[in-house]
Amino acid sequence: MTDDVSTHAAQEVDAPQRPRDAASVARRLEAILLVVDEPQSLVSLATAVGAPVPAVRQAVESLVADYDGLTGGPRRGFELREVGGGWRLYVRADHDDLVSEFVNTQAPSRLSQAALETLAVIAYKQPVTRSQVASIRAVNVDSVVRTLVSRGLITELFTDAETGAINYGTTDALLVNLGINSIDELPPISPLLDDGADGFDAEIVR
Repeated sequence: MTDDVSTHAAQEVDAPQRPRDAASVARRLEAILLVVDEPQSLVSLATAVGAPVPAVRQAVESLVADYDGLTGGPRRGFELREVGGGWRLYVRADHDDLVSEFVNTQAPSRLSQAALETLAVIAYKQPVTRSQVASIRAVNVDSVVRTLVSRGLITELFTDAETGAINYGTTDALLVNLGINSIDELPPISPLLDDGADGFDAEIVR
């Protein structure tokens, strides 16, 4: 009996602490939502913050109302939006130009090698998800994708209705920088590239 009690006590100590009130759930949700790159389902969010799905749903609704200025506070410059069955923080549409201008002035003039490689994968593979790009490059591409989006070289094309994954593609700004009229004018992938070509569909190798 003593061993059972000790084991149960140890499990309680090791188990993640569940938030005890709605405010705590909301604060934990905000922390997670600030770092995610793709919309998260209520189940995923509930798992992340260690709270029941109904409590997370209620907290999400309260955050939406808070950010929209419906609870007495100011309307925020960002919003919590449901996209493709998941939730993610977005800049409000009326601030898009402001944010784009700011990010572009802060961005360095040259892209890193990692950014160039990621941009090449997206250009040839589009539409493509972040996880697919990461699989092809065999590295995490989260920050690189954010950089390319902020530079206006790639954009979110659509969100997969089943997985919630965002599909990316190139923009007209890339065409301007490359001096071409269409993405079809990109040079063919060299047949000498063995491992680098494994991740591409056969039809794009001309």
